[in-house]
Amino acid sequence: MEQPKYKRVLLKISGEALAGEASRGLDFEVIEKVCDVVKQCVDLGVQVGVVVGGGNFWRGLKDGGDQMERVRADHMGMLATAINALAVADVLEQKGAEVRVQTAIEMRAFAEPYIRSKAIRHLEKGRVVIFGCGTGNPFFSTDTAAVLRAAEIDADVILLAKNIDGVYSADPKKDPNAVKYDTISYDDVLAQHLQVMDSTATSLSMDNKIPVLLFALKDPKNILRAVMGEKIGTVVEG
Repeated sequence: MEQPKYKRVLLKISGEALAGEASRGLDFEVIEKVCDVVKQCVDLGVQVGVVVGGGNFWRGLKDGGDQMERVRADHMGMLATAINALAVADVLEQKGAEVRVQTAIEMRAFAEPYIRSKAIRHLEKGRVVIFGCGTGNPFFSTDTAAVLRAAEIDADVILLAKNIDGVYSADPKKDPNAVKYDTISYDDVLAQHLQVMDSTATSLSMDNKIPVLLFALKDPKNILRAVMGEKIGTVVEG
């Protein structure tokens, strides 16, 4: 049987992706499909860490706007990611996976505080570890949290599951001549201001030499394809 290309991965799932077509709240049909594939990866021996966004409930700066102080708006965004983490954990457990939720902000009644060594131990035991509350700090996106956690747990790759199927030279919805890249360097992403991740997340992944594979979550099987090394989406590296 073909072996997975990666032993340990960090999967980043946006909150919007978990909302499905509704764009707000939780679409459990979507979450079930995602969890089915994550369970398949675990059954193949892949160690899976997950960072979830919170945009299906609250986007700190965007939703807070001029109405709220930025730090408090970001704190609300962290709570939104915790809701998503618990939802994904519940569905994974229903499918027979062992799961631990760790949060950057302590909420011991229903999640472990994030402890790097403990997270790695869970992964080594075949448990899925879901990281909530971003980095635990305002002004940092959950993309940055994904790169940070990937660096901390020594992940082989960051799987960036988005609502777009790769990195383009321009917004394909606005520019019909936009070209999709199979591979692109971190430097080019930053120089061209491409919307892969925010610049902080991109710089952090570049500094730590962690490849990022961006692909569409519309077909959750893409997660398994990425883990197996199939050519999908766009690889950002080098």
